[in-house]
Amino acid sequence: MFFRHEKKEKTNEVEEPLPQYVQNDAGIEYDDDLGVACPPHTTERKLVTKIDLHVIPFLCIMYLLAFLDRVNIANANIFGLSTDLHITTGNKFNTALVIFFVPYILFEIPSNVFLKKLKPHIWLSSCMFLFGLVTLCQGLVQSYSGLLATRFFLGLAETGMFPGAFYLIGMWYRRHEAQRRYSFFFSSTTLAGAFGGLLASAIGKMDHMRGYRGWRWIFIIEGALTCVVSLFFFFLLPNFPEEAKWLQPSERAYITARLRADQGHSAVERRTTMKDIGNVFKDPKIFVGGFMYFGLIVPAYGYAYFSPGIIKSYGYSNIQTQLHSVPPWAAAFAFAMVIAYVSDKARHRFIFALIPICICISGFAILIAVHNHKHVQYGALFLVTMGAYSAMPVIVCWFNMNLGGHHRRAVGTAWQVGFGNIGGIIAVYAFLAKDAPKYITGYSICIAFVSLSGISCAIYFVMCALQNRRRDKAPTDLGLTQYEMTELGDMSPTYRYQL
Repeated sequence: MFFRHEKKEKTNEVEEPLPQYVQNDAGIEYDDDLGVACPPHTTERKLVTKIDLHVIPFLCIMYLLAFLDRVNIANANIFGLSTDLHITTGNKFNTALVIFFVPYILFEIPSNVFLKKLKPHIWLSSCMFLFGLVTLCQGLVQSYSGLLATRFFLGLAETGMFPGAFYLIGMWYRRHEAQRRYSFFFSSTTLAGAFGGLLASAIGKMDHMRGYRGWRWIFIIEGALTCVVSLFFFFLLPNFPEEAKWLQPSERAYITARLRADQGHSAVERRTTMKDIGNVFKDPKIFVGGFMYFGLIVPAYGYAYFSPGIIKSYGYSNIQTQLHSVPPWAAAFAFAMVIAYVSDKARHRFIFALIPICICISGFAILIAVHNHKHVQYGALFLVTMGAYSAMPVIVCWFNMNLGGHHRRAVGTAWQVGFGNIGGIIAVYAFLAKDAPKYITGYSICIAFVSLSGISCAIYFVMCALQNRRRDKAPTDLGLTQYEMTELGDMSPTYRYQL
């Protein structure tokens, strides 16, 4: 158990009632390690499956479209974007990529605050419609300044997608259940990469149709698709467990109880204040968590934005380049799910973050050493994607699920993603046209930052283990009320971190 129970004292706090069932011969089921009764008309497995079907698919589709709209500029560039907008000289294309990250980084925390205040289905579907509209407009720009403007507003509209979805998933699952769901959601990025390559190869054949170049059709079609889907998602995206209307009251009470037993009271009923935000940053683990993610963002975005150009340097045509970009993404998806499954079964995160990190480093090492064997170089891209895109969801899940309570999780998750995405700026300028086709500088930078992520994971592991050991030895009966323990979240003396 990660959360130890203390006898509750009376407070003025209004809590969701626990299910009023007792174990008997009628078949009412209890979770063995929680002692919480499951409603008699269902089982825990069926309820978790019901949650999976209502939460994960819609968030995955939402983020797949968001990531597709974010990185399809790389596919569009293969079909002549830079040439038509006269940005082939200098680092203008890199600057267009970078400007996306400015609002994306700055507004992560405010976005999660709005998510909790406005309800997830309202906030996320609204953001989804806006970034789809901006993507469509990106296909109509006539100048470099127009491209910069659309990239800026795309970053602003997408700022709530990733941290919001991770925050929401974390409020539905117990910690030993979460990794498979996090990895499946995060693998939307790998599916977006694979789907984007296939879609771009098909749309690219529409070159000059109705007077538009193929790269414009990529933005127009993908942006319009996102806008249409967002209208349906206003009704389909989930809210928090306490607000889910597709659950019966007894089911909602049971799910809330099992989460409370695993992670403590969530305090969903109260708003997040500026004092809450400040208190979160008093915990040094928060900063370490940011560096864990930051180190992997550099290779992740480096690959997402520049892999079409890297693959094209191996001698493939435009269409062949798009098609060859698909298999590494597919391999990353499969490997991420294997890592997630084993990690959940072992109820451990550190080792399963470190193994993919080592695989990623080995891929970049091959790319630095080999320059005249395209099949070996292409194979190394598989190691890069499999490593980076398998380690990232483990790191985010590990950090996110170790944060107790709505306010600490909302702020901590947004901080990790926001700070981590500073790495996107570094990634954009790590791969410059003058370094093609070897990209020694870019690959070396990626190795350095992946190593930083590995070191940060080790530090975070030690910090969590030491705090668990210290709390095991310290007295837990400190006279704290349930309200006080709720306010402390994972800083409560009864909380134990997952390693």
